[in-house]
Amino acid sequence: MLRKKLCIILIVIIGITSTVLPVSAAQLPFIQDIAIYSRLLRQVQENSLNSACIRLDGRCLFKLSATDPELLGDRINEIQKRFAQVSADSLAVPNSQIEVNDKPNGNLQDLYITVGDRSERLFTVTNIDAEANDVGVPVRTRQLEFAIEQGLQTAKKERSPQYLRQQVIIGLLIFLVVWIGNFPLDRKVRALRKSAKKLAPTSKLKTLSITDQLAQRQKWNLTEIQFRLLQLAQVLIWCGGALGILNLYPQTRIIPFLLIASLRIPFRIGMIVLIVYFLVRLTYFLIAKISAAAIDTQSSDLKVNQRGKLRINTTTRILRSTVTIIWVGVGILAAFWINGVNLAPLLTGAGIFGLGLSLASQNLIKDAINGFIIIWDDRYAVGDVVDIGTVGGLVENINLRITQLRDAEGRLITIPNSAVEIVSNRSSQWSRADLIIPVAYQTDIDCALEVIEQVAQALAEDCQWCDRIWEFPQILGVDQFSDRGILIRVWIKTEPLQQWDVAREFRRRVKIAFDRAGIPIPIPQQQILFDQKKALNKINNIEQN
Repeated sequence: MLRKKLCIILIVIIGITSTVLPVSAAQLPFIQDIAIYSRLLRQVQENSLNSACIRLDGRCLFKLSATDPELLGDRINEIQKRFAQVSADSLAVPNSQIEVNDKPNGNLQDLYITVGDRSERLFTVTNIDAEANDVGVPVRTRQLEFAIEQGLQTAKKERSPQYLRQQVIIGLLIFLVVWIGNFPLDRKVRALRKSAKKLAPTSKLKTLSITDQLAQRQKWNLTEIQFRLLQLAQVLIWCGGALGILNLYPQTRIIPFLLIASLRIPFRIGMIVLIVYFLVRLTYFLIAKISAAAIDTQSSDLKVNQRGKLRINTTTRILRSTVTIIWVGVGILAAFWINGVNLAPLLTGAGIFGLGLSLASQNLIKDAINGFIIIWDDRYAVGDVVDIGTVGGLVENINLRITQLRDAEGRLITIPNSAVEIVSNRSSQWSRADLIIPVAYQTDIDCALEVIEQVAQALAEDCQWCDRIWEFPQILGVDQFSDRGILIRVWIKTEPLQQWDVAREFRRRVKIAFDRAGIPIPIPQQQILFDQKKALNKINNIEQN
């Protein structure tokens, strides 16, 4: 799509330049008034000579100088208008005679252009013009006369029909070279675009293991860097071809200069944005690579490895957000600096503003400090199930400012890190399924315990569940007598976050085993005993009263 758009633009440029090019010496109308862009041509330097160009057909014909940038700008505007008018009149007549001469003006020299019977004063050659070129005023005057004569002769030659036909052929050749050379680049860009879309993070990424997530992030960031670089190269090739074609013709040669001069600041800012983007992507790639290497160095013991993976995953998330903020800040400062803004007062003002902001936003500072402590102490990580105060759920996101939990009802709970005091982590290192199994009072308790132990042994030896159960279930025995019956307690040590699945499967198997053994699971019941004679006496007393 990008290639087609650029191709269309280039075709339009060739069509316009090949159809509107006049054989006569007329120039494009907007070039007549140099005032619209003269101030873009100045190079302002403090405490030094400032120079700017007088242009003909987009080329810098000669430079004039001054110490005051404002005076230089006004001088350039006035001289350029005169020169544009005179050159347009002289080039309009193919066989017109042009003479450049000078006349003394005190210690200075005035330059005149004579076209036929008309003589026009251009400007006065000043001592500063001569000093800027390390020569005297007479020598600089002769240099300027020669430059103007050569420039006008070249402009006439470039307006001849043979020259214009030759440039049209060259323009078509440039277009063909760019168009043909772009085909392999375009195929590579399309392939990388498809790969980047496939590797881009989606909701399915969370279902993969942490190692696979990091590997996919590495491939995605590397593919994004390659894709954007090739896309940038494609744009530069097409833009370079378009500017090259425009630069072939005297009537359009000013356009590339105007574009470059007027878009100088946006171009610099755009380059800074691209550099920051590539640095962020490259840093993401390195973070994922280092995190993957850190996971590879973890112990092969699942009990130790699982916690380390969660902590590395959480640290990776925070590093990515931190690095993004740092690179964006550096990019903003670089954009100011490259465009000539003095950073010293800017940084001083930013420091004062930051101090005031810190005093007004003490809670944010507390959040950041407590967030750093949470990560350093490994209180919890992304993927843990925790209880914080009166809320609990799965940790979906954590950074230096907030912690976000997803509860059982799907609600996203956001907690400032400064409010995190007491944390109950249900998945740190390992988890435990705590089961209470009720049996009726009339049940043979030893038989019930034996059945439960058989179920526990069968579950622990099942290949589908043995990896999730880290120790043989503990049958703690009779834990309590209650209105539900006799309560038997069982503990099962499991892989983190697997306690609920294991508990559900264990209850299912216990119910099946109890049904086979004829052991009932009672419902809550209550027995009320009272003395019938005492109740009748109380009723009679109430009736007599």
